[in-house]
Amino acid sequence: MYKILTVSDKVRVPPSKFGLPMTDAVKASLEDRWEGMIDRKLGVILSVTDVSDVGEGNIIPGDGALYYPVEFKILVYYPEMHELIKGYVIDVTEFGIFIRMGPLDGMVHVSQIMDDFVSYDNKNSIFMGRDTKRVLREADPIRARVISISMASGQYKIGLTTRQPGLGVLGWYDNEGGATAKPAAKTAAKTQAARKKPEPKKQEKKTTGKPKAKK
Repeated sequence: MYKILTVSDKVRVPPSKFGLPMTDAVKASLEDRWEGMIDRKLGVILSVTDVSDVGEGNIIPGDGALYYPVEFKILVYYPEMHELIKGYVIDVTEFGIFIRMGPLDGMVHVSQIMDDFVSYDNKNSIFMGRDTKRVLREADPIRARVISISMASGQYKIGLTTRQPGLGVLGWYDNEGGATAKPAAKTAAKTQAARKKPEPKKQEKKTTGKPKAKK
C-alpha cells in the first residue's frame, strides 16, 4: 500500500549544496539520504514530496556541513498482509515465479501457482496446469495476494499466492468468460432474427351474393 508519511529528522547539508536556496539544499540532502532506502517499519521510501519546516542550522567542529532539524513528507510503499496486488511476471524458475509489484518484487512458490497439478517446461520456461491447461510465462500480467512479509534494513522478502479463486494470469478468466458467454450471444441473435421476420399479409375478405339493383 502506498502512503504519505510525515517525518521529523536532522539532515546534513554538505558544503557542495551551500550555493542553493536553503529549502532546496535541505530537500536535495533529504533525497540523497532517504530515497530508495528500505526501512523495517516504513517500507521502501520512494520520494521526498515536501519539506514543511526547517529549523536553525548548526555547525559541528571539524565538519564543514550544516545540520538542520526538519519536518518533511515522504511517499512510501509497504505491502500489507492479504493485500491484492497487480503486476507482471519477471522470472520463471522450477521452484516458482517472481512478480514485479510496483517498486518491489514478490515470489510465488510452485505450490501456490494454481489449484491444479502443474508441470514445469524447462526449455520454454513455462508452467502448465494438467487439467485446466492454463499456461504461465514470463511477462504475463498477473493478480496475486500477499501471504508473507519480511522487511529488514536494506532487504526484504515478500511471499505471494495466485492459487485462490480470481487470482493468477488475467487472461485465464477472460477465456473462461468467453466460453460461458456464447449461449447467451446465440439466444440474443435468435431473438433479434425473430424480430426481423416479416409480418404475414392480411387476407382480403370476399363478399358473396348478387349486387343490389339501382332504382
